[in-house]
Amino acid sequence: MRGAFPDEPFTELRQGIRALMERFPEAYWRKLDEEEAYPEAFVQAMTEAGYLAALIPEAYGGVGLGIREASVILEEVHRAGGNAAACHAQMYILSALVRHGSEEQKARYLPPLARGQLRLQAFGVTEPDAGSDTWSIRTFAERRGDRYVIYGQKIWTSRALYSDLMLLLARTKTGLTLFLANIRENLGRTVHIRPIRTMINHHTTEVFLDGLEVPVEDRIGEEGEGFRYLLDGVNAERILIAAECVGDAYYFLQKASDYARERRVFGRPIGQNQGIQFPLAQAYAHARAADLMRWKAAELYDQGLPCGPEANMAKLLAAEASWEAANAALQTFGGFGFAKEFPIERKFRETRLYQVAPISTNLILAYLGHKVLGLPKSY
Repeated sequence: MRGAFPDEPFTELRQGIRALMERFPEAYWRKLDEEEAYPEAFVQAMTEAGYLAALIPEAYGGVGLGIREASVILEEVHRAGGNAAACHAQMYILSALVRHGSEEQKARYLPPLARGQLRLQAFGVTEPDAGSDTWSIRTFAERRGDRYVIYGQKIWTSRALYSDLMLLLARTKTGLTLFLANIRENLGRTVHIRPIRTMINHHTTEVFLDGLEVPVEDRIGEEGEGFRYLLDGVNAERILIAAECVGDAYYFLQKASDYARERRVFGRPIGQNQGIQFPLAQAYAHARAADLMRWKAAELYDQGLPCGPEANMAKLLAAEASWEAANAALQTFGGFGFAKEFPIERKFRETRLYQVAPISTNLILAYLGHKVLGLPKSY
């Protein structure tokens, strides 16, 4: 039945991911979810295969692919029933370093990141009193000679406990500034991390910065220009998350369609009933439409063109499509959809996240209304 879903573009790349994912079946992800464990073996396999270095230029030991190929990698992980959260952050965080870092920074950090000797999975932006209102962050970096000393607090900083480095946004005297901070070597001294338990296995945390010292040479770009640099990473993030949502939608629709053909009630397959068939068909149409917007946004990004509206619309439409497909699949499976030994229950919880993070669908609508349609600002 896979023929109903796109296998192009990048068929060879897709086949490589599918082969890797055969080593990590749904039982692997179910066990991780039950134990709230980090997918160490999966991350290592993705690193060794070069997939985590997809966006690192070849000159620095990476593969040198574009955001389109990177999005395919994450889509296929989700289509196979996995969760690429431990991979996507390193991919999109790297865009700030690749696009705005100095040559010295890139030569120092990108090769070990490509080899897996360093991990950059933590993105320190959100704060308890400053969610999507980034300009209201309070974390402050004071320059003292050849280094910055940083005090503050970040929240919803996922995978900080499994990351050596953190891309950190802090306020300086001249405005918001972006840093590449080594949190591993300062853990327990000037960096304190508290896990936050959630309804999904996402390894998110609260990070306390108590005098963290960051050398000037680890500042990304110019002081005060951090928000502008951040936007490149944000657009990449939107596109990659949209691809994960598309993967989730196709996963749910594949599982539900297979089950609806096999499950028989009152002497006929339940998929013959329009009450089952039509919601799945509607979700499929919406998933395909969201997929097209993903490709449009990715094409613009790879060409270095403005893509804010397209990246945001891709994430909005894909998140809605994956949630619609999740609900249709759960309804198709009925009571079995709630059973933990079936895969729908875990993925149902996981895909719900994208209505809220990394940006709320309401904020995307506000952005489109104000920035694209020219309506009065609503917030």
